[in-house]
Amino acid sequence: MTFRIAFFASLAVCLMMACNSASQTSEDSGAVAVVEAGPSENLVLPEPFATESVRKRSVVVGWPEGHMPAALPGFEVTLFADDLDNPRQLYVLPNGDVLVAESIRERLEQGRVSASRITLLRDADQDGKPEVREVFLSGLNMPFGMQLVGGTFYVGNTDGLVRYPYQPGQRRITAKGEKILDLPAGGHYTRDVVANADGTRLFISVGSGSNVDEDGEDAKDPRRAAILEVNLDGSDMRVFASGLRNPVGLAWEPVTNALWTVVNERDRLGDELVPDFLTSVRDGSFYGWPYSYFGQNEEPRKKGERPDLVAMAIPPDYALGSHRAPLGLVFYEGASFPEQYHGGAFVGLHGSWNRSEFVGYKVTFIPFENGQPSGPMQDFLTGFISNEEASEVYGRPVGVAVMEDGSLLVADDGGNKIWRVSATQTLSSSR
Repeated sequence: MTFRIAFFASLAVCLMMACNSASQTSEDSGAVAVVEAGPSENLVLPEPFATESVRKRSVVVGWPEGHMPAALPGFEVTLFADDLDNPRQLYVLPNGDVLVAESIRERLEQGRVSASRITLLRDADQDGKPEVREVFLSGLNMPFGMQLVGGTFYVGNTDGLVRYPYQPGQRRITAKGEKILDLPAGGHYTRDVVANADGTRLFISVGSGSNVDEDGEDAKDPRRAAILEVNLDGSDMRVFASGLRNPVGLAWEPVTNALWTVVNERDRLGDELVPDFLTSVRDGSFYGWPYSYFGQNEEPRKKGERPDLVAMAIPPDYALGSHRAPLGLVFYEGASFPEQYHGGAFVGLHGSWNRSEFVGYKVTFIPFENGQPSGPMQDFLTGFISNEEASEVYGRPVGVAVMEDGSLLVADDGGNKIWRVSATQTLSSSR
């Protein structure tokens, strides 16, 4: 069965069941389907402001004793680590050590100081319970991305790229870091970092400082709302791709070795606009922000400002749905999950604040084949919402990473925990 036939068959089922891959609105003339997730060419988006822009923020209440997220049948969820301080991004070193970037942005104005550190977790016997937990790096500035290249460890602070010497098996770095690249601080603060296959260049995600560049400040700095490319010493910086409001997780697709990212799109256009997305990142391409979205759909709050850039904008590959806040991205290259997960993408959806009903607050999976999405996205890890009527959630997923044994780790910055999802039985392939 081809992807297109399979997608529309799944879409029909989703519309009947009102699933997350599609939503429905009604007009006087009858029901109208609004498809806001899936391949860009299949999207059916509403007009801007078709629904009221709603502010509905979640309140994190924490996980009750013995309670945890729910995975699909055939998988088991266990607690890998707890009592962390806003764990955001995860990185697995070659020896299997797990690094956790702990940093706070949203609560700084309430007087809480960001941990701004990286913690090391070592599970040497691979029983799912780390025997070693140490502060790997401290004194950072809202870190997020981490990357090891040879004997050098790189950290994406909100205001710059910093490097440190690293020895295999090292449990703590005490050497003074060297800032090799300045980055614009503030706004969307996450800075993910990945190296290319031969370890000669680094790629860094930098978000905008605003929703749609209301004051024109973002337009003055080409590093904003972009993915940057630099040498290992921070020299020869260039903009690899632009017009990406808030690109966060970066990952290399294992078949084509193309760079992919997940992007948080703009707010305040209504419930179904604008879909966040997963996309391959083409060198030199412009993705529309802030002047248009999903190709050449002109942003009404920027109408007529830059028709030249609207005409240049290309659509992303795959819509994830509006206001879901995708932050974590990893392609599954482990061996312990069933075949249908091999090569596919896991995405951590942090969850909505600008929608009338909660969306996101889960880890989702998008199957891939021949380097491209090959079916509708699927809920993989759920149960983060406690009581929507009271706007309460247990936690919020962010970074995702694959361990040496093939299990999936999920950072929960609301619950201050890391969850481990492992396969308990062989599932039949859906391909």
